[in-house]
Amino acid sequence: MAEKETILMKGNEAIAHAAIRCGADAYFGYPITPQSEVIETLAALKPWEETGMVVLQAESEVASINMVYGAAGAGKRVLTSSSSPGVALMQEGIAYMAGAEIPGVFVNVQRGGPGLGTIQPSQADYFQATRGGGNGDYYVITLAPNSVQEMADFVDLAFELAFKYRNPAMILSDGVIGQMMEKVVLPPYKPRRTEEQIAKECPWATMGRTNGRKPNIMTSLEMQPEVMEQRNLALLRKYQQIKDNEVRYEKTLCDDAEYIIVSFGSAARIAEKAVELAREEGIKVGLFRPITLWPFPEKEIAALAEGKKGILSAEINAGQMIEDIRLAVNGKVPVEHFGRLGGIVPGPDEIVEALKNKLMK
Repeated sequence: MAEKETILMKGNEAIAHAAIRCGADAYFGYPITPQSEVIETLAALKPWEETGMVVLQAESEVASINMVYGAAGAGKRVLTSSSSPGVALMQEGIAYMAGAEIPGVFVNVQRGGPGLGTIQPSQADYFQATRGGGNGDYYVITLAPNSVQEMADFVDLAFELAFKYRNPAMILSDGVIGQMMEKVVLPPYKPRRTEEQIAKECPWATMGRTNGRKPNIMTSLEMQPEVMEQRNLALLRKYQQIKDNEVRYEKTLCDDAEYIIVSFGSAARIAEKAVELAREEGIKVGLFRPITLWPFPEKEIAALAEGKKGILSAEINAGQMIEDIRLAVNGKVPVEHFGRLGGIVPGPDEIVEALKNKLMK
């Protein structure tokens, strides 16, 4: 096998290739547009013949998330993928994993909703991803790729963060990135960990009790309220540690900007062109792209807002990330939203017009 190669592929296909190359132990999933190429690519590549990676189509999203729960509880590198309605079905399992502190990776290639909605691209699952999505006080580490290359790169990063903090991690993509084709430099192959390596790296895992330690029990249930409170307080301390250490973002032409566009994922690709068009008209505008949607780069946006005339939140939804931006800037500058609904992807010229009409009057 080639250690490193460049290939033209879809974002969904890049997820599959990267999963094999980063030493994933298993993928459990269920087809749903617009992400079905993930499991289709894995089935075509047959990684079980070369690395021993398990690939299984479950009977439903609920079944697949519980398979992830079980395998990840044994310390395995396990992932699943779905699209918006399917991820909604997985939320109970994700909440259980967060409560039991079991690492796992989930890919959401978003489509429009609510409900079954449409099969077209959307970014309407921002709230679901960044507010936990299920019951209780918890967070999911959320990465937002804006290219096919980042779809590949973020698989290993998501696993790294998930295991570092024993917390679920999500790659929040959308139908644009999932279906578009670009050149990708695939990562080099990592061998899957041996059982001995897993036992050393994951002493909490349910791999069978050995002499010298008590049984490992994976659960999110505590019948005594004072014990449950201590568990939740420990989780909150962990979430603060993640917020302190794992914020990721990218800035473009922000130093001399009078206006800032804040955008993530595929919308940030469009916003990047909008910045170029606006600059050609003499409008000093920059782009701030959150890469981690949780933890959100609130301190960085607050600092960036100093001295600016306004911020435009460009999203393919009715306005969700704008709430985090407004909380971050705390009224220092006007913050407005521009987005399209129902799977309609805006053009860069529309973002420029929104900037003029909403902030430059």
